[in-house]
Amino acid sequence: MRQFLKYVLATIIGLILFSFVGFLILIGFAAALSSSSDQKTDVKANSVLKIDLDKPIEERSSENPFEGFGPIMGTGDALGLVELKKTLKNAKEDDNISGIYLQTEDPQAGWATVEEVRNALIDFKQSKKFIYAYSEGMSEKGYYIASVADKIYLNPAGELEWNGLNAELSFFKGTLDKLGLKPEIFRVGEFKSAVEPFIRENMSEPNKRQVTSFLNSINDHMLVRVAQSRNLRVDSLKRYADNLTIQKPEDALRTKLITNVGYQDELEAVIRKQVGINEKKKINYISLSKYEKSDTQDEEGSGSNRIAVIIASGDIHSGKSGDNSIGSETIVEELRKARLDDKVKAIVLRVNSGGGSALASDVMYREVELAKKAKPVIGSMSDYAASGGYYMLMGCNKIVAQPNTITGSIGVFSLLFNTETFFKDKLGVTYDRVKTNENADFPTGTHEMTPFQKQTMQRSTERIYAQFTGKAAAGRKLPVDSIRAIAGGRVWTGSQGKAIGLVDKIGGLDDAIELAAQSAKLKEGDYKLRYQPRKKPFFEQVMNSFGGDEESRIQAQLGELAPYVKYLKKLKTLEGIQMRMPFEITIH
Repeated sequence: MRQFLKYVLATIIGLILFSFVGFLILIGFAAALSSSSDQKTDVKANSVLKIDLDKPIEERSSENPFEGFGPIMGTGDALGLVELKKTLKNAKEDDNISGIYLQTEDPQAGWATVEEVRNALIDFKQSKKFIYAYSEGMSEKGYYIASVADKIYLNPAGELEWNGLNAELSFFKGTLDKLGLKPEIFRVGEFKSAVEPFIRENMSEPNKRQVTSFLNSINDHMLVRVAQSRNLRVDSLKRYADNLTIQKPEDALRTKLITNVGYQDELEAVIRKQVGINEKKKINYISLSKYEKSDTQDEEGSGSNRIAVIIASGDIHSGKSGDNSIGSETIVEELRKARLDDKVKAIVLRVNSGGGSALASDVMYREVELAKKAKPVIGSMSDYAASGGYYMLMGCNKIVAQPNTITGSIGVFSLLFNTETFFKDKLGVTYDRVKTNENADFPTGTHEMTPFQKQTMQRSTERIYAQFTGKAAAGRKLPVDSIRAIAGGRVWTGSQGKAIGLVDKIGGLDDAIELAAQSAKLKEGDYKLRYQPRKKPFFEQVMNSFGGDEESRIQAQLGELAPYVKYLKKLKTLEGIQMRMPFEITIH
C-alpha cells in the first residue's frame, strides 16, 4: 500500500511539473510571437493592401498575441474599427500603397460600424488609388461596403443577396411555460419591448410598428447610398429586392450592381495591369495586420493637448468592464481621470450598447455631468446607444450618431421570475418561511408576490422612468412632455433621432472627435488622441488567448445554438431595474 501511494504521489508531482513547464513554454512561445509582431513591416513600392472584412469588427482590436491561430487559441482575429480607420487613413497618404483588394462577404458588425468602414473607404478613394472587390458571395451588409469599389467581381458560381432587410427576434414564453417559470414584469412605456420574449410568442403591435419604422429607415439609407455609388435609381433597387431579381451573378451584372462576373485570378490580372507588372510576377499584397505595424504608421496628432476617447461597448452593469461589457466602475474611473487631467482638453464618450442596469447607467451619467463642467464632453454612438446606452450619453454637450445607429428606447422595466412551480414540479424542492415583518421577503422569486408588493415594484419602475425622462429633458434642453412623447421605450435610428432632438449631428467617431476639438478651441494637428480604457497588458492577453473568453468558447462549442445559450446566460444579469432595448434584434 505504501509503495502504491508513493507511485501515486510521484505521478501527481510529475503532472504538476509537466503542467508548469508546459505553461512556461507557452509563455515563451507567446513572448516570441509578440516580439516578432512588434517588428515594423517594410512596405514595398506598388503594394496592394489586402483587407478581409469577413470577420467580427469590434470598437478596438484586442492585440491577441496568438492572432492568426483562430478561435481555438482565443477570440479569433477580430478587427478593431479604430485601428482599421487609422490604417486606411495612413494608406491613403502612403505612396507605396497603390490600391486596395477588398474581400467582404458577410461582415460580423452592426450597420453603424459598417457605415464607418464604408465612409473610410470613400475617404481613401480621394487619393485616386483603386479599390477592387472580389467575393464568392455577398450579404447585403457585405455588398453595402463593396458598393464603393471601382470594380466589383463576383465569382461565376457565387451569389449576391439582394432581397431587403429582415429583423428577427427570439421568444421564450413557450420554454418558460414548459419549465414552470413565471415572469413577473413591471415596465413603463408602450414600446418597452425588452420583456416581450418572456411573456409573448410574437411581437406586439407597438413593437412591430417601431421595428418596421427603424428597419425601413436603415434600409432607405442603404438604398440611397448604394444608388449614389453605383449610379442607379432607388426605385430600381427596391424593385430588384421585391421581385428577387438577383438570382445569379449575371443578374447582378445586368442590373449594374457589380462590374464583373469572374474568378479571383481574372481580377488579379487586372490588378497586375494596374500596378504595372507582368503576369509572371507576384502581386505584392500586404495584409491589414502587417500594414498596421509598418513604419508608415504615425502617432495620431501632435502637441501637448489631448482629447480622451473613452470606449464603452457591451451590456451595462456595476463593477469593472469586461471584454464585451460596460462596467460603471471602469467608465467612471476613466471619465474622472480625463476630467482631472489638465492635458485633456475634451472628452469623447463612444458608446455601443443596448443598455443594462439602470443604477449603473445613472452612476456613469453623473460622472458625465461632472466632466462637462470642466471641459467639453461629446457623445459618439456606434451600432447601438439605446436605453441605458442613451442614458450614458444624454448629459453630453453634443451627441453624434450614424444615420443607421439604433438609439432611443427611453423606457424602464423590472423582471423577476417566480420559480416556485419549477422547483416543486421539476425538482421536488419546496420552500417555507418565517418573517419578522409583512414584507420581509420582498422582492422574492420563490413564491407569488402579493398585490401590494407588485404595486410597490411598479411604483419603483415608474420612479426610475420619471428620473430617466427628466434627466433626458434636462440634457437635451427639451420640455419633459416633449421627451415623453418620443420616449415610451420606442427605438429610433440615428436619422430619426436627429429629427426629433435625441441627436445633434449625423456622423461617425471622427466627426465626434472633430466636434470635441472645435468645442475645446483646438486646431487640427494641435492635439493627440488618447483611447481609453488602456489595452490589456501582455501577460493578461496571453492568459485570455490561451483560455479564450467565455463567449468565444460557447460559440465554438455550440455553433448555431450559441445565441440561445447566451440569451439564457443574460437572464442572470437582469437584476434590479433595467434599461434595455428590445432584448435581441438580428437584422440581416
